[in-house]
Amino acid sequence: MSKGKKARAPKPAEPPLVVTQSNGRSWDDEADVVIVGFGGAGACAALEARAHRADVLVLDRFHGGGATAISGGVLYAGGGTHIQKEAGVEDDPEAMFRYLSQEVKGVVSEDTLRDFCNKSVENLGWLEQHGVPFEGSLCPYKTSYPTDDYYLYYSGNEGFAPYKDVAKPAPRGHRAKGTGLPGANFYEPLRKAAHRAGARVEYEARVTRLVIDSKNQVLGVEYRQIEGLWSKLHRKLHEAGIAVVKYNPKLAAKLRERCFRIEADHSAVKRVRARNGVILAAGGFIYNREMVKEIAPQYRTGMPLGTASDNGSGILLGQSVGGKTDLMSRISAWRFINPPEAFAKGMIINQKGERYINEFMYGAAVGEAMVEQNDGVALLIIDADLRKLAREQCKPGKAQWFQRAPALLNLWFNSKEAKSLEELAKIIEVPIETLRKTFDEYNDAADGKIADRFGKDRAKMHAMREGPYFVIDAGIRSKRFPCPTLTLGGLVVDERTGQVKREDGGVIPGLYAAGRNAVGVCSRQYVSGLSIADCVYSGRRAGGAAARGEVYATHAAPTPTQGTPIQARLPLEGLPTIRERQVADPSPEAHATTVRRARNGSAYPRQPLHRSIRRPGGASRTSQQGRGGLSKRSR
Repeated sequence: MSKGKKARAPKPAEPPLVVTQSNGRSWDDEADVVIVGFGGAGACAALEARAHRADVLVLDRFHGGGATAISGGVLYAGGGTHIQKEAGVEDDPEAMFRYLSQEVKGVVSEDTLRDFCNKSVENLGWLEQHGVPFEGSLCPYKTSYPTDDYYLYYSGNEGFAPYKDVAKPAPRGHRAKGTGLPGANFYEPLRKAAHRAGARVEYEARVTRLVIDSKNQVLGVEYRQIEGLWSKLHRKLHEAGIAVVKYNPKLAAKLRERCFRIEADHSAVKRVRARNGVILAAGGFIYNREMVKEIAPQYRTGMPLGTASDNGSGILLGQSVGGKTDLMSRISAWRFINPPEAFAKGMIINQKGERYINEFMYGAAVGEAMVEQNDGVALLIIDADLRKLAREQCKPGKAQWFQRAPALLNLWFNSKEAKSLEELAKIIEVPIETLRKTFDEYNDAADGKIADRFGKDRAKMHAMREGPYFVIDAGIRSKRFPCPTLTLGGLVVDERTGQVKREDGGVIPGLYAAGRNAVGVCSRQYVSGLSIADCVYSGRRAGGAAARGEVYATHAAPTPTQGTPIQARLPLEGLPTIRERQVADPSPEAHATTVRRARNGSAYPRQPLHRSIRRPGGASRTSQQGRGGLSKRSR
């Protein structure tokens, strides 16, 4: 690569390699189970597969961890965990199931959701056995994330109507013990446990494509691995990029570009055969900004939450062999405004001047209503009393630093003052009649004259009858109040095994998916800890199924080749061709603020991708056992 030339992100996935010969010497390695990605789901899959005595090889583009390692380390668990009991909390699997049914809304079957809830206590104990630390200190108040004094809290909408009317509320957010955001404290014990268990892990190894036979049986993967000193440099640059991305996104983008250059110039192609199956556990696609723009353009201006490995590679690998996807346009936007609680005691309105949600609801619920129903607009309004209270609640020790800092920055640099309602309506460009009606209704509810139509507790409301008023642009396009986003959709899987499904409902032999590569419990709606809990559940499911699964006889394992037969069959009878435009944005933070709708016939159709795929020769498997914003002038 020439000096000074900007390095582009590599393609997340390439078309599959079809094998035509039988010669084991052309494989560089082999294992019973090959896992793509070593984050939360990948680590759980590796541990479960090793528990079934499978030979496991894990390939990770960077150095493991993924989004799990930089998260808050929260596991959504309930049904009567020992942590809940230590905190004096009563809970049972049925109450957990009834609550989650409201959030999940049928995205998985009732049987799967019940199984998820029934295994919650077991999965928490399994994590503890592998060294993940938890503690039963119960947070006594509702917050988006507790201080370091508490490690069990209400991490969803359990205490709000209509959820509390269906199931008895219980705190189920089990936070790994550690300060700040202890995602590493959750992940690192799993990494170490996987190594101790005998899982082989190759780092700085980017899987580029699947290897299949003529019947679409997945035989293994092809990957590019960086070796020697370049591998160490690649790791350091990647870790530095993660560390600075929130504070200096331009520098983070440059560090990623250097990683891309090393991947392009200093990696070697290798192939590994998977005797039983390949598990895709490579994370979501929020860092593939082109993909987000095509599938869910209304979320494109949100801040990507994750790492550069969340580029959709696992999902696209599955699609490359005919895997069905669903819920790809489901993206979770986190509009957390509490703490400080004073913000949530105010009101959020849209560009029409109307409220649209209980401001104390979980941040993902607020974000969904903001983006899906109100054009991404969220104008947070407080008065002088609430502003003073907010500053008090942002003092050290009363919230985490990453909660206090944004709140104070918004009070200082992202708020506009209005002396009266008339001036406020002019600043935010909403009809004064509608705004006055909204205020009258809110104030009457706060005074107990009427019930709040969004079910907000009167004790959590504050009448705002006199100015001055302060408005904060909290919309998804706000440059001073970034809105974190992450993807929830993925490959459709058999909910008993985690095997990837085709469009016709059959499975792709030898291919599994877990975590955010697969449609799972959290794919409809997100509450804190539900994605990690799904990574544990689906990772263990796929790891166990692959370890117990179909054995592709050694003498029948063909040799990968790119001879004439392969070239003659590409694109493979309706398989999606990975286009040049399917490249992750090397600078996702520098994206434009305008949102364009996806064009017809684009590389990333909205819902689901490549729905018309039909692959011939999909042989059935023989298992060894059963199976808004402020106006420009006001900014």
